[in-house]
Amino acid sequence: MNVRNCRKCGKLFNYVAGQQICPACKEALEKTFQVVKDYIRENTSVSIREVARECEVDENQIRQWVREERLVFSEPSAAGIVCESCGTPIATGRFCEKCKASTINSLNGLMPKQEAPKKVEKKKEAARMRFLDN
Repeated sequence: MNVRNCRKCGKLFNYVAGQQICPACKEALEKTFQVVKDYIRENTSVSIREVARECEVDENQIRQWVREERLVFSEPSAAGIVCESCGTPIATGRFCEKCKASTINSLNGLMPKQEAPKKVEKKKEAARMRFLDN
């Protein structure tokens, strides 16, 4: 059993995986996420700073949701998030589409190509009766 203190409220809880926050704080955070998501849906050209101020949420939390691809801004510049590889403004995630494709191609190049197994022709033996020795 892995017991930890919640990073938000300090209560002890049984930690399984993910963020180190208790179930009550996780539920409250999820409700806040829904409020932020609805606000962004209604106001398409807002910045992270405006969303944080209007929804009373930390800007870093909003950036984390954007990096996790849970939130998507309509304009890449509104999010204020840039690709970690090339610095291009992006609407969500950590990398732009060009860098994602480049990474996938380079990883695919590392994997050795598996050749189809060659069929081995079996010699047909004449049908005959076989006996097992005791």
